Amino acid sequence: MTINLRPGSTVMFTGDSGTDCRRLQSEHGLGFGYPLGVAGEWGLRHPDRAVTWLNSGVGGDKVMDLEARWQADVLDARPDVVSILVGINDVGWHTYDPDGHVISAADYAAGYDRLLARLAEAGAELILIEPFLLPISGTVEVGAAHVGVEVRKEWRADLDPKIQVVRELAAKYGAHLLAADGMFAGLAATTGPEYWSEDGVHLTPAGHAALAAAWLRLVA
Repeated sequence: MTINLRPGSTVMFTGDSGTDCRRLQSEHGLGFGYPLGVAGEWGLRHPDRAVTWLNSGVGGDKVMDLEARWQADVLDARPDVVSILVGINDVGWHTYDPDGHVISAADYAAGYDRLLARLAEAGAELILIEPFLLPISGTVEVGAAHVGVEVRKEWRADLDPKIQVVRELAAKYGAHLLAADGMFAGLAATTGPEYWSEDGVHLTPAGHAALAAAWLRLVA
């Protein structure tokens, strides 16, 4: 089953920097990543079915940050479809909340569940994108940190349970799951991960194009 984007539908992309993609610096507000790719390709394929595309991603956000701005930034727009990509900031170098508590898989699941419950109550259709981490070799710069392979292995051990949370929540809410982590693992195995991501976390233009193409396969 795919989501039927009817004329006049409103689609909201939200999450962290992977979705934000400098949206506030773009004249259309969609940024320069996969949301723009989705909107552009949809317009080419379906010029007779106008859709309103919105992006409320914010770089650095965790699930708890989305929850704090959920009403104003998402629910108040009354979207028909909401696409969420969040989780990498709940992992690794971002594993503590403002009070110093580790963001466990259980905490992540509880916060994400509350987000989805409010969307389900509003009748929105859901697309959940797995957070992902590509196996870049060597030391890379992520934010202000220089991070080696061994540290990123620790991130992977923390990320995997949270990916499982997203899968379980997609099943619980009847959401469409975009299995991005597995998709990028497969792509990286054939071309090398650096083609798709500069640091294992943030996508290259090719990575955004691949994510946009996978997203579009979920809608009709």
